[in-house]
Amino acid sequence: MPAGRLLLVRHGQSEANVALRLDSLPPGAPLTGDGQEQARVLVETLADTPVSAVLASRATRAQQTAAPLAAALGLDVEVVDGVQETFVGDLEGRAGWPVLEEYDRAYGQWFAGSPGVRPPGGESGTEVLDRYLPVVAHLRARLEADPQRSVVLVSHGAAIRWVTTSVSDVPAAFAVSTHLANTELVVLAPVGAQGWVCERYGPHVPPFRAVDTTVAPPV
Repeated sequence: MPAGRLLLVRHGQSEANVALRLDSLPPGAPLTGDGQEQARVLVETLADTPVSAVLASRATRAQQTAAPLAAALGLDVEVVDGVQETFVGDLEGRAGWPVLEEYDRAYGQWFAGSPGVRPPGGESGTEVLDRYLPVVAHLRARLEADPQRSVVLVSHGAAIRWVTTSVSDVPAAFAVSTHLANTELVVLAPVGAQGWVCERYGPHVPPFRAVDTTVAPPV
């Protein structure tokens, strides 16, 4: 993988993922055994990638995913505010496909041009960007200061998809319909003064076209 990239990694499988339970408030559920194995495989995936920093959200599952990679690189996990999952409000702690679909209806409206929409009692797309994008800007500055190495941020599926389409060339129709599986990553390359180009989105490379319409647990 080329150097000088921002790698946005979805955390490994959590106990809430298995239960189909919305779990957006840190610290949240820990990783399952499978999730811990996914975190170990992530180390192998990025073995040939020079990395200057490994960061994670306040969520336990994100920090547990980041820990093996940081240890392999001789780094500490930097825990940062602002990159937690989109807050689901009144749906927090509820489980099952109908609950996920209810959340998805509000979430999908962000990609359709209505980022002010929120799930009942939850967070709007605008609010997510207001807290997340300053972190992205900070990490871009770190990349520019050390362009021979990449930065890894372990975050959350719904937030990563929304931020990716908001800052890069990934079409909204693709991001809203294409789920990121546990420990899949988005590779962003800085271009110009403030822009980003997406070089990889999970298993997908450009051009990005909507391929997966399955509702999946965002957190």
